Amino acid sequence: MHHDIADLQRFYYQRSIGRVVQRVLRDRLVQRWQPQQVQGMSVAGFGFAAPMLRPYLATARRVTALMPGPQGVMGWPAGAANHSVLCDETAWPIDTGSLDRLVMLHGLETSDHPDALLAEAWRVLGPGGRMLVMVPNRAGLWAASDRTPFGLGRSYTAGQLDQQARRAGFVSDWHGAALYIPPSDRRFWLRSAQFWERTGTRISRVLIAGVVLAELSKQVLGPVGTGVGVHVPSPIEVLGGITRPRPGRQEVARHQPGGKHD
Repeated sequence: MHHDIADLQRFYYQRSIGRVVQRVLRDRLVQRWQPQQVQGMSVAGFGFAAPMLRPYLATARRVTALMPGPQGVMGWPAGAANHSVLCDETAWPIDTGSLDRLVMLHGLETSDHPDALLAEAWRVLGPGGRMLVMVPNRAGLWAASDRTPFGLGRSYTAGQLDQQARRAGFVSDWHGAALYIPPSDRRFWLRSAQFWERTGTRISRVLIAGVVLAELSKQVLGPVGTGVGVHVPSPIEVLGGITRPRPGRQEVARHQPGGKHD
């Protein structure tokens, strides 16, 4: 089951709780990847990651918002040249190994083929490229509520997300969490969201977050084994013909019967 682009737009851009979620998740992303650190890089997002990508428009070489076909697409950013693309979730219009950074939000948990989706993400990232995945926390309140986008699709624990990523060839570099407030429109929770985020990162064993975060990297391993041996001749072998010269024609003729002698 996939999100509808109209519902996502309404949540993130029209509802107060959606704007709070947008700010909280974007702040967590920028803490990991500061805009100046991606200077000149190629950055993309898959799912509905457009709200997360805005800080990189001014510094990255290229920014692309990939939106899966069943979800639908919107023009983004508003009032500027379009950076969004409608695509198949397992066949992106991106060259192999051309991305440096990738953000995935509302993409993995609703995918019909999550393993193939992660394989496609691995394909487009260059060696050492990084991806930050945001998914609903299975133990959190947000996954149990259908009033937000995080209540649709599969939910994950940190271990389950790490296991699925490793099957696709990724290496886990960092785990985190976000959204420590309940999925409520009440002003108290919305106004105190930043306080609860700071508190939650310090006492995460007490407060349960609504979103699991994982930063993954693509590492291409070299071939293992002896491979095909290459013979490099030693100096003795190279100079072997010089140490034992072959006689010329005149020398052979002198030593043959009837040959001329000096």
